[in-house]
Amino acid sequence: MGCTCHLSCSSLEAICDWIGNAQAYNLARLEGGVMKLTDTIALVLKSKANSRVLSVKPDQSVYEAVEKMAVEGVGALLVLSDGKLVGILSERDYARKVVLKGHSSKDTLVRDIMTSPVVFVTPRHAVDECMSIMTRHRFRHLPVIAENDAVAGVVSLGDLVKWIITDQAQTIQELEGYITGRYPG
Repeated sequence: MGCTCHLSCSSLEAICDWIGNAQAYNLARLEGGVMKLTDTIALVLKSKANSRVLSVKPDQSVYEAVEKMAVEGVGALLVLSDGKLVGILSERDYARKVVLKGHSSKDTLVRDIMTSPVVFVTPRHAVDECMSIMTRHRFRHLPVIAENDAVAGVVSLGDLVKWIITDQAQTIQELEGYITGRYPG
C-alpha cells in the first residue's frame, strides 16, 4: 500500500528522524495527511513513544520525587492523590523552593513545593492553543485530563515543538514541490 501524502516519504522520514519522532511520521503517513497546528492533543499523545504518566504523591519527600525525575529523564511529575491531579512538581519548583531557600529535599514534602492548582487541557485542545497556554504561563509541562477527570497524559513543550517543526517541514516541502512543478494537481 503506497503513501497517499503529497510529500516524498523519504524526505518526511528524514525530517522526523531529525526531530527524533518516527512514531509521529508513521501516524501522519498512516492517516495520509500532514500534521497541523490545529490537530488535537489526543493525536500528539498517540504519537508519543512513551505515554506513561509519571507521578508522585503529595506526602512523598522532594528527594524521592527528584530521584524519580532523574531516573526517568523527565523534568516534571504529576502529583496525584487518590488518582486525582492535585499538583505538578517541576525541576524549576525544586530549584526555586528548595535549593535557593536552603531547605533539605529529604525533609521537604512534595505538597510543600508543588504548583497547585494545575493548569490543564483536554484531549480536544489544539496544539496551537496548548502552545499559547504554555507560553502565557511560562511552563514546560501541561497535563491532559480526560472527560472523566482521569489523567490522559502530559505534553511537554518539546512534544509541541516537534509537532510544529514537522508541520512546518511538510509545508516547506509542499511549497518547494509547487515552485519546482512537482506539486500534484
